[in-house]
Amino acid sequence: MPRVDRATLASRLRRAWRVVVRSARLAVGVPDYDTYVCHCRRAHPDREPMSRDAFFRERMDARYGRGRSRCC
Repeated sequence: MPRVDRATLASRLRRAWRVVVRSARLAVGVPDYDTYVCHCRRAHPDREPMSRDAFFRERMDARYGRGRSRCC
């Protein structure tokens, strides 16, 4: 097995941790604001991204419905 230096190992561990955190957030329904901002800046440079609070409200409305009450 080839030897990996500490910097490379640390970089791989950070990347793996970010994937785990992002996956866990998606699994429990917590939206990822940082990913949204990166997407907006890359794909829509002419638009200002929503604030963190506005983004969270919009995602919760999209998930649970606006004004609707539903069970399950």
